Order: sequence, then C-alpha cells, then structure tokens
Amino acid sequence: MLKNYSRTMEFYLLGFPGSKELHNILFATFFFFYLVTVMGNILIIVIVCVDKRLQTPMYFFLGHLSVLEMLTTTVTVPLMLWGLLLPGMQAISLTACCVQLYLYLSLGTSEFILLAVMAVDRHVAVCNPLRYTIIMNSHTCLWVVIVSWVFGFLFEIWPVYATFHLTFCKSNVLDHFYCDRGQLFKLSCDDSLFTEFILFLMAVFVLFGSLIPTIVSYTYIISTILKIPSGSGQWKAFSTCASHFTCVVIGYSSCLFLYVKPKQTQAAEYNRVASLMVLVITPCLNPFIFTLRNDKFREVFRDAMKSCYRLLKA
Repeated sequence: MLKNYSRTMEFYLLGFPGSKELHNILFATFFFFYLVTVMGNILIIVIVCVDKRLQTPMYFFLGHLSVLEMLTTTVTVPLMLWGLLLPGMQAISLTACCVQLYLYLSLGTSEFILLAVMAVDRHVAVCNPLRYTIIMNSHTCLWVVIVSWVFGFLFEIWPVYATFHLTFCKSNVLDHFYCDRGQLFKLSCDDSLFTEFILFLMAVFVLFGSLIPTIVSYTYIISTILKIPSGSGQWKAFSTCASHFTCVVIGYSSCLFLYVKPKQTQAAEYNRVASLMVLVITPCLNPFIFTLRNDKFREVFRDAMKSCYRLLKA
C-alpha cells in the first residue's frame, strides 16, 4: 500500500513560521482551546450518560458528536502543540502520517453524517411530535449512529490509499502542522489531476450529501414553526433546534472553504488558517453552543453542580 515513496520514509512538518516567542504565544493559545474542547466534550458525555433526564435521542446523538469532536482534535492538535515547542521542523513517519490523515478524514466524515442525522431528528421532533418516540426509538438511534461511524471509516479508505500510493520525490517537507492531503499532493511527481478530481467529487458527496437532508429538514421545521400562532410557542419550538443549527452553520461553512476545492494544492497559508478554524476554533465553540443555549442541559448541569457541592460540603 505505501510503496513508491522515496528513501527516507518520513516527512517533516514545517508548522508555523515565526520566532520562538510567537510559537510560545501560539502554544499557550491553542493549548487553552484544546483543553476547553476536551473538558467541555467530556463534561457533555458524562452528563448525558449519567442523568436520566437526558436519555433521549437528541442527547444520545450529542454524546456521540462530542466523542467525534474530541477524537478529531486529539488526532491533530497535540502533534501541532508538540511542534510549537520543538526548534526547527518536526519529523513524522510515513505510517504515522497515513494513520493521522485516515483518522482525521474518517472522524470528520462520520461527524457530518451525524449532523445530518441530528437535523432529521429535530425535524421529526418539531413536525411530527406525536410519533417522535415511535420513529426515533432506541433501536433506530443505535443503528443510525453505528452507520455514521462505519460509513466514515469505510468511505475514507480509498482516498487515503490513493494519496499514499503516489510517488513522493520532490521533497519530504510538508508546509503544514499536520499531514494535510493538499500538501502531500504538492510533493508528488505523478500526474495527480484525475485523483484530485475524484477526491474533490467525494468531498462534495460527503458535504452536500449530508447538507441536503439538513436543509430539507430545516425547511420543514421553519415552515411548521411559522404556523404556530403564538410567538412564545414559535420560540420554544425553535429553541430545541437553535444549538444544532448554529453548529451546522459554523461547521459546514468552515469545512466548505477547506475541502470543497477542485485543486487540492491550495496556498499553505490559506490551508493553515482554514484548518485552525476546523480543528481548533469550531470544536472549542461547540460545547458552549450545545450547553449555554439549551435550557434542559443548563438545568441538569446546575443540579449536578449542586450535588457535587453538597457532597464536598458533607
């Protein structure tokens, strides 16, 4: 699988340009974002698993989304942080580069599928509330989550295989902080135009294939909400979807800039900024979006804090 590579069998990550002082500032900033991301998502997972009031399809999906967010950042961000502490370039083996790219793409694909599933869940809850528990039963929820995970990991096998089947002979220096596919194509001596086009179509399929059911679901949701006579009723109905809708807008807009482009070999500075949005900024915002804008979760969190306080006081 990993044949046709040049002699060294490793890459060097260029990381971020700038002085040691700048690297220290970037390290402190990104480490803070990463810590907030991990702690926020762990908090969501624990509360969803422990509290019976959150044993519903919406929070079941949210728990899995938090796992995906945490794993996606953990695949890339710690390596980036370690690179900021090291002088010069950071070495990464060909196998490690392959595994990192595969996990990153697979987890990201699964996350998009799960976001589409969550949109359909909100559509059923708002537009067909009387049959919600029948349609979104535990068996259905479990299977759609399994399909989301399995599809993501199966779908990305060929793209990663095609990427590392190329002949890398121009250099072994990647102008990025992780094994970015666009930068790998820059190092290839092969004519990769057809491969890049196929990968572009696959990216379009994943992004728009999950975005279309999301758009359709929210079209029906908005149509149903507008038929509610009272303003308070409209707000109550939309508040159940507001967190997911915000997450969808931020997540898809940043990923569209990063992945859906016919030419994979985009400017390194553009890729770095877009990657930071996807890997650092967005995952840090999502725990706040899903908790601070959710009355039920805030209530459960307050009760949990009160229980902890009573235990510590006793």
